[in-house]
Amino acid sequence: MEKNLILSAALLLFVGVGGVASCMKFYPTYEVYSAKMAGEAELAQATQNRQVIVQQAQAEKEAEVLRAEGTAQANKIIGDSLRENADYLRWMWLNKLDAQNNKTVIYVPTDGMIPSLETGRVGSAAK
Repeated sequence: MEKNLILSAALLLFVGVGGVASCMKFYPTYEVYSAKMAGEAELAQATQNRQVIVQQAQAEKEAEVLRAEGTAQANKIIGDSLRENADYLRWMWLNKLDAQNNKTVIYVPTDGMIPSLETGRVGSAAK
């Protein structure tokens, strides 16, 4: 009985020492494997983050292009409608002047961008 107990203890000690030795041998390999897996996970996360940023930038660019196209179309429509409507533009200008309280506006008639200040004299001299 004692012999079996000694053999069992020796076997248990041998298995324990062998297990510890195996762990000591394979632990560095596990550390390398673990570091490799962690690096690959970080790389995958960084790649995904970069793709998200690129897609957001592309979406913003497309939205900006659509806004610019819409503005261009609106400007064309407004420009086309005002091209032959100088009276409306004049009315808008006068309305804006009227809305500016406490301001004095002096209108100087021009002829070819030259103030026509002497028109009264020229007309009276011709009579």
